Amino acid sequence: MYRLAWVVGVIVAWLGLPLLVFAADADNHWAWRKPQRPPVPQLPENPRANPIDAFIRAKLAAAQLSPAPRASREQLLRRVTFDLTGLPPTPEEIDAFVHDHTPDAWAKVVDRLLASPRYGERWGRHWLDLARYADTNGYEFDEPRPDAWRYRDYVIRSFNADKPFDRLILEHIAGDEAFPDDPDARIATGFHLLGPDMTDSSDQAQRRYNTLSDMTDTTALVFLGLTLTCARCHDHKFEPLTQLDYFRFFAFFTPAVFRRDLSVATADEVRQFQRQQEIYWDLTKTVRAAIDAIEEPHRQRLFEAKLAKLPPDAQAAHRTPPAKRTPGQLELVAETERKVQVSEAEIAKALSPAEKSRLEELKNQLQAFDAQKPTPLPTAMGLMEASNQPPKTYLLERGELANQREEVEPGFPAILLPGQKAKPAVITPLASSSGRRLALAQWLASPENPLTARVIVNRLWQHHFGRGIVATPNDFGTRGAAPSHPELLDWLACELIEQRWSLKAMHRLMVLSETYQQSSFATAEAQERDPKNTLFSRMNRRRLEAEAVRDALLAISGQLNLKMGGPGVVLPSQARAAGGARALTVTSDPREHTRRSVYLFCRRNLRDPFLEAFDFPDTNLSCPQRERSTTAPQALALLNAPEAVTAAQALAQRLKKEAPTREEQITLAYRLTLGRKPTAKEIERAIAFLNDSPLSEFCRALLNLNEFLYVD
Repeated sequence: MYRLAWVVGVIVAWLGLPLLVFAADADNHWAWRKPQRPPVPQLPENPRANPIDAFIRAKLAAAQLSPAPRASREQLLRRVTFDLTGLPPTPEEIDAFVHDHTPDAWAKVVDRLLASPRYGERWGRHWLDLARYADTNGYEFDEPRPDAWRYRDYVIRSFNADKPFDRLILEHIAGDEAFPDDPDARIATGFHLLGPDMTDSSDQAQRRYNTLSDMTDTTALVFLGLTLTCARCHDHKFEPLTQLDYFRFFAFFTPAVFRRDLSVATADEVRQFQRQQEIYWDLTKTVRAAIDAIEEPHRQRLFEAKLAKLPPDAQAAHRTPPAKRTPGQLELVAETERKVQVSEAEIAKALSPAEKSRLEELKNQLQAFDAQKPTPLPTAMGLMEASNQPPKTYLLERGELANQREEVEPGFPAILLPGQKAKPAVITPLASSSGRRLALAQWLASPENPLTARVIVNRLWQHHFGRGIVATPNDFGTRGAAPSHPELLDWLACELIEQRWSLKAMHRLMVLSETYQQSSFATAEAQERDPKNTLFSRMNRRRLEAEAVRDALLAISGQLNLKMGGPGVVLPSQARAAGGARALTVTSDPREHTRRSVYLFCRRNLRDPFLEAFDFPDTNLSCPQRERSTTAPQALALLNAPEAVTAAQALAQRLKKEAPTREEQITLAYRLTLGRKPTAKEIERAIAFLNDSPLSEFCRALLNLNEFLYVD
């Protein structure tokens, strides 16, 4: 039946016709049904086994395969330390685990790593891939986003605090509606604005539509694992998702106002600012009034001249009182504000000599009160709504803004509503917002949603085991990969909800399993019967991601600066101009240059050369799974890039300080770079190499071993 449905789908797609639900199989797809907790298989040899092991070994037994033996303690510690923190273990941590023979030694390691601040930096980076995070707008000019880093820091804080995933959903989708007094919740809504943005577009209505479409597409991909974007211009050709589904989902976002200056101050910060502002205004009111009397006539005249150059809709938006502006007008005003701003230089040019003299005198008087100026409140990108009266949303023929058809109300994809026909969602308007995004967030975070829990546990599994139970993590539809262990996936989804959506609880469950602790060695039997390791008969050997490579170089050489948070660090390699983008100012403090890679300024159009060599993702789209290429530039980067050369030199200096003899230096070098002691043969070869070469070259050779770049 499915083969027939696939053929029909291909024919319909080739003909360019819309495809509705073309087969019963598409309607009855496993992902559309709410997960039910299946019984855990019983292992006669270990009735108290970790449930993950029970499901995995039941499949292995059916295939007449045995699990791989347990990895060595050194391998396990290196594996889990990179998995949970993105950094290599220290020699002291290795010794502590190797010599700890208590029954809970492994559990203690896992708990220590989950409690580390480095955990949030590691797993926050995985989430930033999904969120298409960058510190610039992209397109031709690629302008910086000064406050984008606040979202990155919010993600890291949230992961470290083990914020329940259902709470994260509410904050991301509708933090301003669900928790209006929580600055972090307001920051979280910046998720919607992280995509590329053509700020210089001549068609601001089209620009807004593009952003709303990006919000719709990314929300469906990240939280539901659905390629809803394919239904924007016509009914989805391969999934039971209609164009009506798309624009009903789109309608949840249409009342949103996009802000790049959303206040994210706490209530105490706001009160303190207001007190300071009142003091400053009271002290300076006479001087400011005199300045305004001189400047205001010129400012108004210049403003009117600039306003006259804008399109009629923008002019009308500026002339409409703020309280009466529609969401579209608020967006137009925000996006054209720069074009009508009157600079100090323009005013100065318009002044008469006498006015200039008097103004200079007044401004000198005003400067005497600079110490009383209030500190500006923190701002971030995010969403808000101007009123609880949402604008109308229309289905657009072929997805084109100019081709409006019938009006639509917010609603969820019909295929995910068992036993119900497609109908508008129930929305409860709030005092100052439509409540639409809150309704969407509550549906996404509901235990009744068939996809949300499955999608996130699959992402966790993917990063721990090298491949998801569903190998297409952003596509759970009929054209995505079938789950290799459907019962295990459903059990994990139900367990996440049972654990109150705690991601750390799921990490712990996964890495404490014997399945996770297997070696990566494949027997001839496993290679024959399970060549792609679909059954997880062994651990997948994985290459470190770009950030883990750079961070490991800094860590083992003793250069790593563990300072957390704040604006992105601009390295010299990222500062140069690219295309129409302007050059950036390099971060002046060189100590900042050795911070973790997650804190580097992320340019959309000019990726860091070292990170790019190791498959740093394209930030224009949500990235569910990074590519893992093997290319000549990678080898050249580890041999010749400044990051590798400097690390080798610094590591050599560290070895000289911490290890007095040549053999001890070799041993320490192996333990730092590879997480193990060298063999007698390796020591012999290293001594022979060092007879003719400096210690730094030996260090550089170790950094170019596959064993450094891969985790077993």
